[in-house]
Amino acid sequence: MANYQSISPESLQARIHEVLLVDVRGPGETARGIIKGAKLVPLHLVPMNVHEFKTEKDVVLYCHSGARSAQACQFLAGQGIGKLFNLEGGVMFWAGAGLPLEAPA
Repeated sequence: MANYQSISPESLQARIHEVLLVDVRGPGETARGIIKGAKLVPLHLVPMNVHEFKTEKDVVLYCHSGARSAQACQFLAGQGIGKLFNLEGGVMFWAGAGLPLEAPA
């Protein structure tokens, strides 16, 4: 069983200011747009940056479709990180729900 939960784009939007939001896509993908406020930690760098996920906030991860962010959630859960959420359908569902993307900083 997964040690994380799914979160819908609409639920994330309602809570966006109270979570640590992490985009695990690579630079080529994030150049096309990210969810405002997201921290960029490509999937292959997640293991080297576990300390960045140790927070009191809920941690929401996303990628293009939700598959890589689910892998990141499973890995982080194994490292003892709690309160993990995977964005359902990734940035595809976010954009599909008409929610905004912005250029990365």
